[in-house]
Amino acid sequence: MSDADRGEHGSRFVVVPASYVYLLRDGVSGPEVLLQLRQGVDYMDGHWAAAAAGHVERGETAFDAARREALEEIAVDDLALEFVTTMHRTMHADPIDERVDFFFTARTWSGEPRVVEAEKCAELRWCAFDALPEPVVPHERFVLDALRTGTTSAYTTFGF
Repeated sequence: MSDADRGEHGSRFVVVPASYVYLLRDGVSGPEVLLQLRQGVDYMDGHWAAAAAGHVERGETAFDAARREALEEIAVDDLALEFVTTMHRTMHADPIDERVDFFFTARTWSGEPRVVEAEKCAELRWCAFDALPEPVVPHERFVLDALRTGTTSAYTTFGF
């Protein structure tokens, strides 16, 4: 690999950070999570995913990214974010596939969740943890299953 191929970081790989927000509420049959059906996107189109998620921008904390994404994607603010886990994951393909994801939940917020980016989201739906729609983004399903069973840990891996 030439120096030009390595880019500004030399031979080190670059990890892409993202933040995910799962809004939670108590439903008739137990806890529910708000999910979005991804539509018109390159990654996991047609899959159910966190209602709000996105890349952490330069100079931004994962918490700040979670708050920003929630406002931009589902019009909620003042979230009482609870940290769930940090996930290091890979798909063993392109360098962009090296990821670190920060997952948060919130049970309180201001505003009524709604689809803000209709070109990227076909639907928002409250889902019981024991009756999630299919398909769910695989690494997110891993976290949702851990939330359902109470087996989350501060650090998780996926794809290794």
